[in-house]
Amino acid sequence: MKRDMDLARRILFAVEEAPLDGETDLNFDDFSQEEISYHVMLLSEAGLIEAQDQSGYGGSDWQPERLTWAGHEFLDASRDQGRWEKAKKLVREKVGGLTFDALKAVLIRLATEAALH
Repeated sequence: MKRDMDLARRILFAVEEAPLDGETDLNFDDFSQEEISYHVMLLSEAGLIEAQDQSGYGGSDWQPERLTWAGHEFLDASRDQGRWEKAKKLVREKVGGLTFDALKAVLIRLATEAALH
């Protein structure tokens, strides 16, 4: 399964909006539950969220619990849609794909430049 940074960002926004003691609504019409669960797992592995593996014999079922500090930082840097699109474009042009570390670095640079101007 391919990683989709736009889906990962959508999941982060959903986790941010969810109550800390409640469930996070991760029903996106354009993605399957398998894709969403996979991306929750990836976000957990990246240290952006804390999540629980509730998988059983029926397949993968990762459920987010909360954002981590790093997750809040990434989400704040990527919050502006224009900055998000610009960062993705720059990283694709220079790297040839969307690596997380390069995307994060570009987002932080763009946010810093915006704050200084």
